[in-house]
Amino acid sequence: MSSHPRALLSVTDKTGIVDFAKQLSARGFELISTGGTAKALRDAGLSVMDVSEVTGFPEMLDGRVKTLHPLVHGGILGIPSNPAHKAAMDEAGIQPISVVVVNLYRFEETVAKPHTMEEAIESIDIGGPAMIRAAAKNHDSVLIVVDPTDYDRVIASLDAQSQAELGPKLAAKAFRHTAYYDSTISNYLTQKFEGDLLETETISFGFRKVQGFRYGENPHQKGALYSNSLNGVGLPQAEQLWGKELSYNNITDANGAWELVADMPAGACAIIKHANPCGAAVGSNFGDSYRLAREADPISAFGGIAAFNGRVDRATAEAMTEKGNFLEIVIAEGFDDDALEIFKNRAGWGQDVRLLSAKLPVKQSYLSIKGIRGGAVIQQSDEDPGHEWTVATELKPTEAQMRALKLQWAIVQHVKSNAIVVGNEHRLLGVGAGQMNRVQSVRLAIAQAGELVKGAVLASDAFFPFPDSIETAAAHGIAAIVQPGGSKKDSDVIAKANELGIAMCLTGIRHFNH
Repeated sequence: MSSHPRALLSVTDKTGIVDFAKQLSARGFELISTGGTAKALRDAGLSVMDVSEVTGFPEMLDGRVKTLHPLVHGGILGIPSNPAHKAAMDEAGIQPISVVVVNLYRFEETVAKPHTMEEAIESIDIGGPAMIRAAAKNHDSVLIVVDPTDYDRVIASLDAQSQAELGPKLAAKAFRHTAYYDSTISNYLTQKFEGDLLETETISFGFRKVQGFRYGENPHQKGALYSNSLNGVGLPQAEQLWGKELSYNNITDANGAWELVADMPAGACAIIKHANPCGAAVGSNFGDSYRLAREADPISAFGGIAAFNGRVDRATAEAMTEKGNFLEIVIAEGFDDDALEIFKNRAGWGQDVRLLSAKLPVKQSYLSIKGIRGGAVIQQSDEDPGHEWTVATELKPTEAQMRALKLQWAIVQHVKSNAIVVGNEHRLLGVGAGQMNRVQSVRLAIAQAGELVKGAVLASDAFFPFPDSIETAAAHGIAAIVQPGGSKKDSDVIAKANELGIAMCLTGIRHFNH
């Protein structure tokens, strides 16, 4: 048997693999490889042994079997310092493998684009995870490398003969790598063949880190942003075009603005502050939409987050950078070059404003996760199913009122419960959020709307338990109301609306947002 240490290299991501292999070769390593990796190394002039030369068997079953062999796994799992292991390995002709460099077939990329089930299945790596897990288990004897960014510190560790310090860290990373990979596959197959992850006995989520934050919701908390490849496109996939780094609160608020504006008609602007809408409007253009949205609550809009369901042009940028305005984040489907320059050159703003370009979210259900001590509560995301509304009162809404009710219903879903919004067919006028009783939310929304409340409409995220909110709304001139219905007091609430001359629609759908 060869006296040289062995390294097995079999990677899908070939970033840096040739240089790393050269450094291993220069340190006396015998290189073992497979398929495309072996070809890349040979093309670079390196001497490489095919796995089939080690095992004595060619690749089989269209490449499904190539490294699943005792002469490979014995070399990875054997502990050379253990006399019994060494004797068994010598008897079987197994030579130790001390470095394993493996990353996996691109299952994630395959299922992210149009594909057949056969393509998805063939993108599931079997031999790779087996080698990774074997090497990670035996990290006292084997360095397992799954990430090209670790190549330099592996070489440094070999030179310093400090494997005992690096090995466990690489092993932990390797198990994270396979856990993420397996969770992506299991969730994909579950959704395809069972349909509902919430009906399964276990759920494993694979999240990939996008960026770290200086802190979380508060300075004493750690925080970071992660993406989930099976959840579709959202804020984690946005491109930051300008501005300083984002914070935990920036992301959560920006997500609220982005989800809201995606539910609004084309040409809309939404402004979020502290997780609640403080402005939302649809004008003749985005600049007009922003000004209308800001009018609802200019104090709260200062330092808020503005979202647009389209591309920001120069005129829109000028509207946002008028004297007295400041925004933490602007998020849109894109920015014209001259719009970018206006933000970059706005005196006093510097890099404080962050500009994000993102794709509007496709409104499909995903799993919403909230950690609690000892576990988590998990539910489907709140997507409005678009049920047919019922007009419950004798008085029917006018066409203009119905347009206003539709807009305000889209907005109220994004307000923290108990949630009430007042507005018209063009914009939000007042918000009542997060109160412990619904009538107090009604009072707050009406007070914010001021004199514009007369003739406006009101939307409630959940039913009215008593007629008192209807009395309050009528006293201030509300013309129409939309609410889910479903209260034991529905008949009393509807009777009060009839008595006071208010049109009322029932959606049959509640939208609590805690």
